[in-house]
Amino acid sequence: MPRQAPGPAIPIPKDLPLQVAAALAEDIGGGDLTAALIPPGKSGRATVLTREAAILCGIPYVEESFRQVDSGVSFQWRVAEGDAVNADQMLFTVEGPARALLTAERCALNFLQLLSGTATAAHTYAVLLEGTSCRLLDTRKTIPGLRTAQKYAVRVGGGHNHRMGLFDGILIKENHIAAAGSIASAVAAAKRGSSPVPVEVEVENLTQLKQAIDAGADIAMLDNFPLDTLREGVALNMREGRRLKIEASGGITTQTIREVALTGVDFISVGSITKHVRAVDLSMRFEWHGGP
Repeated sequence: MPRQAPGPAIPIPKDLPLQVAAALAEDIGGGDLTAALIPPGKSGRATVLTREAAILCGIPYVEESFRQVDSGVSFQWRVAEGDAVNADQMLFTVEGPARALLTAERCALNFLQLLSGTATAAHTYAVLLEGTSCRLLDTRKTIPGLRTAQKYAVRVGGGHNHRMGLFDGILIKENHIAAAGSIASAVAAAKRGSSPVPVEVEVENLTQLKQAIDAGADIAMLDNFPLDTLREGVALNMREGRRLKIEASGGITTQTIREVALTGVDFISVGSITKHVRAVDLSMRFEWHGGP
């Protein structure tokens, strides 16, 4: 797994402190009963390793988790956000009061293993698009309450974000079309809206694609189209002056994504990179000192 190429800094989600606070609250509740058994003067040092290769993601979440429990902890990172790491590689050490280290451990590792898993999945797909003009997109199929965190991890892994939610983009689907009466009516209503956001239409066939083009949509999502039909859709859009962007979606895997990209589509969205994410296996080892 090659190291991530350097690029512009990826903005940290603004709701990171709130996400960490919520995670700590559900874990600690009224207090950590087990950590309270440790003498208050004892301090320690913990080392975190990865048991498998991955793209590392979640450093800001780890630091926030420990510091919300005790601001006196300190870190020494051996890797950077977005680095490719190998099995049994040391990631970081954290030092501070023993009670704080034990209380924050699970929350910090939960974020790190989940977000590294998400970044690793995104990276696996993104590298398969190298040499094409196609971009990997995520979807709204995220873990509830952690959407901004997972979409941040997708960017760390080399992917790009589709709309964050229902508020920053319009995606007209079958039921919207039926309620509006037609693709043209739905797109016209979207264009009359006060928010200047992209208008995307999910189409089921080439006839609907032509309707989306004629209606002035910005993007057309071609869902579960065979490769030959995807090529026809790209060719149709080219004949119309390439009036919109084309996104391919639906059941795309690591075995098929490059073939789909080579049809000429602009985007490929893959829900599994956030929905079916598998956490990276991590290990934390403690050394104690001070106190009775």
